Amino acid sequence: MELGTALLIVDMQMEMANATAAGRPRANPGANPQPEDSIAELAAGFRRAGLPVVHVMHDDPRRESKFRRDLASGQPMPCAQPLAGEKVFWKTGSSGFVGTDLAEYLRGQGISDLVIVGGVAAFCVNSTARSAANLGFRISVVEDALIAFALPDRHGGDLDADVVLDVTLSALAAGFGAVVPSREVLEQLPVAA
Repeated sequence: MELGTALLIVDMQMEMANATAAGRPRANPGANPQPEDSIAELAAGFRRAGLPVVHVMHDDPRRESKFRRDLASGQPMPCAQPLAGEKVFWKTGSSGFVGTDLAEYLRGQGISDLVIVGGVAAFCVNSTARSAANLGFRISVVEDALIAFALPDRHGGDLDADVVLDVTLSALAAGFGAVVPSREVLEQLPVAA
């Protein structure tokens, strides 16, 4: 990892934990480590290496949404708490780049490479990663640091969460950037002086 690399944490808000606790089917529910653990480990590694950790969170304008910054469900999960000095962007749509000055901030900081983690993989992570690639950023999406839920199938029933995650990651790898395990990212982090 180079100095121009940042960890971008997408939508790791308490509603993700609430949905999981309520039993919403999630990809790799017994995976070791859990995505939350991988995210916390990556954030700690980036911080130790002196590399930026940037947060994007969802502030849905719809009153019925649980992803609002004025609700407890819209607050960051413990694994993704921003530290003092870490930049936080609040978005109202799917991509972290739409309606925010995220791209300008990253370019102003000399960041050209993004390591992307968070939730939900098929929605806001996917939108943010594709936008980043379209804007010229090099992206790596961390496969074991993503929350992915089952989706309603448009023909009825549900699409399995593992299938949803695999299709999402396959599409990103085919046309937008790298899909990597957290272990690989952590091994490449520089040792702070």
